[in-house]
Amino acid sequence: MTDSALRADLRARLTRARLDRDRAGAAALRSAIAALENAEAVPVASGAAGPAEVSSEHVAGAAAGLGAAEAERRVLDDAEERAIVARERAELLDAAASYDAAGDPVAAVAARRAADLLG
Repeated sequence: MTDSALRADLRARLTRARLDRDRAGAAALRSAIAALENAEAVPVASGAAGPAEVSSEHVAGAAAGLGAAEAERRVLDDAEERAIVARERAELLDAAASYDAAGDPVAAVAARRAADLLG
């Protein structure tokens, strides 16, 4: 896990949202932080040889040995991080438009507020 300026800002906003008891805002911020962390995950190649193929006698497909299943995480640059947060924001704005179309202005306002926290 890297700690960029963007992530530090998102975490600070999350702390503020929690203190303000802003559940929708906190959820949006947690989602954005999770999206960044998930993007760092290294894809697992199907059938890749290596320590992960050594299985435990107790659990099928389990990696045996300390650190056997560990892998270096990807490092995202600033542009990649901003793009991920922008996608999260766009999803919230799309949800707000859907709520408006469905006649739920309260949910639409909450989604827009959450999107504003990411912008």
